[in-house]
Amino acid sequence: MSIVSQTSPSAFVPTDIARPNSGRTLVFDAFNSLEVAKIKDSCVRFLSLSFNSRGTAQASGRDCLRARMKRGNQMIVAASPPTEDAVIATEPLTKEDLVGYLASGCKQKEKWRIGTEHEKFGFEFGTLRPMKYEQIAELLNGIAERFDWDKVMEGHYIIGLKQGKQSISLEPGGQFELSGAPLETLHQTCAEVNSHLYQVKAVAEEMGIGFLGIGFQPKWGIKDIPVMPKGRYEIMRNYMPKVGSLGLDMMFRTCTVQVNLDFSSEADMIRKFRAGLALQPIATAIFANSPFTEGMLNGYLSMRSQIWTDTDRNRTGMLPFVFDNSFG
Repeated sequence: MSIVSQTSPSAFVPTDIARPNSGRTLVFDAFNSLEVAKIKDSCVRFLSLSFNSRGTAQASGRDCLRARMKRGNQMIVAASPPTEDAVIATEPLTKEDLVGYLASGCKQKEKWRIGTEHEKFGFEFGTLRPMKYEQIAELLNGIAERFDWDKVMEGHYIIGLKQGKQSISLEPGGQFELSGAPLETLHQTCAEVNSHLYQVKAVAEEMGIGFLGIGFQPKWGIKDIPVMPKGRYEIMRNYMPKVGSLGLDMMFRTCTVQVNLDFSSEADMIRKFRAGLALQPIATAIFANSPFTEGMLNGYLSMRSQIWTDTDRNRTGMLPFVFDNSFG
């Protein structure tokens, strides 16, 4: 398991953009405000970047660097899920700490890698209903046993798998996610995803389970979606309605594909950040595939993108400051 001090950040092409608060207040609030600690995956965000367990930067907040308060002012900072090897910081992180962490991710071009994340909805062939947790657990166990993955547990519950630098995890509503390994080429990424889909299909079809790659759950309401037995999702479920009307839809009824990219310098990171942000509306239009809500046309080509307009307006949306000359 990668720990904060052992990982290095990367740039990204964003899918769901996270907007930070300004200046040092962001760092203070992220560590000391209970409300901020309840944001999706309890991410600590700086300059809109968040970090997953591979140390790569992304915008949607999944598998992010998390800070949890322990014993007064002490803090355990760990990758997801927390481990016994967590780094204990006795002082609050500063802006300089976070800048230094980002700078530590600079890599020579020959060491650049691509990391992708791929989510999909599982459903029963007979009823089209979403998979229940018990079915997901059976699927995870089957993949682990047949294809030699290590199981990731939370208490008595299996919540994911790990094999080398790849991992499989569950989103709040049981969305099935592959977090791919850092790879050198798109061809390797394609092979990785195809291998993953083959393994999932091999086990799932025997269970009468299929998968749908689409941005928004097309048939079922929130009340029909099972809640995964992960502690932080209960915190999220209570928090999201306080900051937007569509946060629960984001949690339980959306899927995404994301890409994480390395950078060589601050200037290179800025170029990639700006390019990714500028291309985001085009990517949304090209891959729009969520026109249905609860079995009916919803009036959008991408309901998934609409969801993010009222999930948490303090932390989502475009980032005009990225294009300012003072950025970086």
